[in-house]
Amino acid sequence: MRTATCLDHLAPYLFAQIDEKRDALAARGVDVISLGIGDPDTPTPTHIVDAMAEAIRNPKNHQYPDYAGSTAFRQAAAAWMRNRFGVEVDPAAEVLALIGSKEGIAHLHTAFLDPGDYVLAPSIGYPVYSGGAVLASANTYFMPMREEDGFLADFSHVPEEVLAKAKIMFLGYPNNPTGACATEKYFDRAIAFCQEHDLLLAHDNAYCDICFDGYRAPSILERPHAKECCIEFFSLSKSYNMTGWRIAFACGNEQAVRALGTVKNNLDSGQFTAVQEAGIAALSGDQRCVSDLCALYQRRRDLVVDALRGIGLECAAPKATIYVWAKVPDGETSASFATKLLEQAHVIVTPGSGYGPGGEGYIRISLTTPDKRLTEAVRRIKETM
Repeated sequence: MRTATCLDHLAPYLFAQIDEKRDALAARGVDVISLGIGDPDTPTPTHIVDAMAEAIRNPKNHQYPDYAGSTAFRQAAAAWMRNRFGVEVDPAAEVLALIGSKEGIAHLHTAFLDPGDYVLAPSIGYPVYSGGAVLASANTYFMPMREEDGFLADFSHVPEEVLAKAKIMFLGYPNNPTGACATEKYFDRAIAFCQEHDLLLAHDNAYCDICFDGYRAPSILERPHAKECCIEFFSLSKSYNMTGWRIAFACGNEQAVRALGTVKNNLDSGQFTAVQEAGIAALSGDQRCVSDLCALYQRRRDLVVDALRGIGLECAAPKATIYVWAKVPDGETSASFATKLLEQAHVIVTPGSGYGPGGEGYIRISLTTPDKRLTEAVRRIKETM
């Protein structure tokens, strides 16, 4: 049999590779501490689980769901946008339920790209931004990201021949994996750039609720003219410890939401309605569970940053996300240092190069590990160095 040519150009998915290495060591009886994948170690809040338990027993929820998401879920998402950001979106035309934001981002490529088109993606970012382009037989132009610029993707020098074929510009702030946060001025420049060049601006806002030190992450839809060219993705995974539930939503520009919905209508049948009921409980319920998570991750952030600096690894204390982005020691690459830590310290970290060409020279450490294990992991790293 013959597979699609695009698969030959698709790199193995970064986190699947990490899982394989972890499982291979664990099979040998090795105690591996994984700081690689951002999968919360604490449970989904009880009121969300209870809502799911009740909804799953309702026979009406056992049938096909609404393709765009239930009216109640889209209304809850719209109300959350209003309460959280002061942004008004029409739940009927400007909100779309997703089976996780990864699914929505990947399908956005199908909705907008033809073979040979371009996406503009951060040179350090979520791998699906470029992976989705490969699967669409399209191309990726990586916008440079530099520490001295606050890891804000530089779209000011995109070649004209690329712009002529570009359809989508991806951004994501607070940024995975660097933890960088964007300013209002930066968002305004990005919106103006996309309007000038007829681009869809896709903003991945999965980490907007995990913020520290009084910082409050914005929605790009708060900015003037944003709805004219922007679609924004929100995930319940990190805010409510719902990674395995696969529930999210997109909202913003009506044409973009409709195009993404058209792809989904033809490729999936929507998210299980009971999961959407749980999502409603999350979005509409008491938000103290979110503030408790922020306090937990801030404590872990401080623990990791202090420990890494104490052993000579350079890193910043992020204002948001569940990650610490650290420079590798002199003489090491991202991959060589991650391999050394895996083989000698039995600690998994993610090589920065897995997030794009701008990530070389860094590693990402996830904070979704209990404090004692984090402390033990840093101790092992220190011994290895």
